[in-house]
Amino acid sequence: MAILGLGLGAWGLSQSNSADSTVQLQSELHSALTAIDGLNNQLAEQQSLLEQRLAALPKADALAQERQLVAHLQADQQKLAERVELALGSSRQDWRLAEAEHLLRMASLRLSALQDVSSARVLIDGADQILYSQNDPAAFAAREALAKNLTQLDSLAKLDRTGLFVRLGALRDQAKSLVSALPEFQADAPKSATKQPTRWEEWQDEMAKYVRISTETGEVLKPLLAGKSLTEVRLSLSLALEQAQWAALNGETEVYQGALKQTAAIIDEFFSAEDQSAQALRNQVQELSQQPVNQKMPDLSAAIHTLQTYIQQRAQPKAATEQEAN
Repeated sequence: MAILGLGLGAWGLSQSNSADSTVQLQSELHSALTAIDGLNNQLAEQQSLLEQRLAALPKADALAQERQLVAHLQADQQKLAERVELALGSSRQDWRLAEAEHLLRMASLRLSALQDVSSARVLIDGADQILYSQNDPAAFAAREALAKNLTQLDSLAKLDRTGLFVRLGALRDQAKSLVSALPEFQADAPKSATKQPTRWEEWQDEMAKYVRISTETGEVLKPLLAGKSLTEVRLSLSLALEQAQWAALNGETEVYQGALKQTAAIIDEFFSAEDQSAQALRNQVQELSQQPVNQKMPDLSAAIHTLQTYIQQRAQPKAATEQEAN
């Protein structure tokens, strides 16, 4: 009986546990079904939205037409881009050739007005580089003319006008410091205080302050320069050297030589040959008078004309093409 009672108790306990697990499974199944219903509702809503979007999309025929329109538009844009690139490239080359002509004109002006060989050479070389970048055999004649001008410029002597101007300015400053070699009067030995000078001796001492007579020299006597006269001579030297500076900058050979000759003549006339400062200035003036301030510059008109001819020949096919296109 005891064993039977234990068996009945165990069976009842197992039945109770089985019922509890069944209830739990049913609850979990209900929750899963609820979640599935929610997902089904969401899928239904998304399907509805997709159907609305599909209904809004164009049909296959309309889409094919739009694709053809896009293809034609892209082709037209490509053709337009090619034409614009061609037009801009041609215009850019024309601008560069116009720049080369402008550089040549500037070089010609620098040579004729200032005789600036170095600047003119840089400008001509710049024009030649533009023609080189064209990569056109028709530009050979223009480049040949530029090469001849560059060779002529290289054969010229270099004029240092700025250097001459600066050195003449230094000579002007040196001329302002010149002093006349005035002889100093040495008074006689002091007379004895016990002996009174006579009226004749007093008169001689007074006149010696104004008149001096020398019978011991064989040189040509020159008037001694007083303070005002010396200032006037210095001013004359400064004006002559300033005129030489102007002539050096402007390439006036005759004026330059004449101004330096005038400077040397003033030194020779009013200053002693024993004055070392004056003679040093005289030697420097003589040295500068041998320096050239002007020379014949090459003519760039032929090179400019050749370049203009090349530009005109290059523009003729372009004009004919534009007429045919119109």
